[in-house]
Amino acid sequence: MTPTVHPITEDDIANFLANTPDFFERHAELLASVQLSSGHGNRAVSLQERQAGMLRDKIKGLETKVVEMIRHGQDNVLIADRMQRWTRRLLQTAQARDLPGTMVEGITAEFQIPQAAIKVWGVNGIFSDERFAAGVSEDAQTFASSLTTPYCGVNSGFEAVNWLPEPAMALSIALIPLRAAAGAQASGLLVLASSDPERFHSGMGTDFLERLGELAGAALSRLRAQPTGTP
Repeated sequence: MTPTVHPITEDDIANFLANTPDFFERHAELLASVQLSSGHGNRAVSLQERQAGMLRDKIKGLETKVVEMIRHGQDNVLIADRMQRWTRRLLQTAQARDLPGTMVEGITAEFQIPQAAIKVWGVNGIFSDERFAAGVSEDAQTFASSLTTPYCGVNSGFEAVNWLPEPAMALSIALIPLRAAAGAQASGLLVLASSDPERFHSGMGTDFLERLGELAGAALSRLRAQPTGTP
């Protein structure tokens, strides 16, 4: 019986060359005679030149990634600086009733957000007549507590949009629940808005907005009614 002869494939050749590194040492003349496409036109080049070109392309790609990483790093530093300045303003606010206004002013100024508004509920009775504690329905409070992460997207007729100075200009919004502690019911809602329909969208990352909400929620706990009881 004649044994079956399997044709040699490209994979066989590639495996042979990969596992026989001294092949080209024994057949050095092949390196000079092999002609390949340059990859940038129809010009033929040697194997060494083609390898050098591929290496240059790879280095160029890595350089582009490094530049992009540096740019992202610089952007993150700017955001961190703005967050620090905003937090410092909150810490320097002596009167608790001034906190919501300070937050909104800082957010619009530091982060270049056109519109922002805050509502807080469950506040101490001495703050119940303040504007930031009025005009919040039970539905809005329930909705805020249902948010586990900030909502980002189009304005779909949310009640909270009416808290903004110019609701009609809110083409994209972010709704950030405010909690005194992780896992607690929401005790407030922060609204950010822009006339740019792409400023806040469903595909964007929300890490920064979550950190913003955590800081705001903790700071606003000064407005909440303090539990009574023996110390």
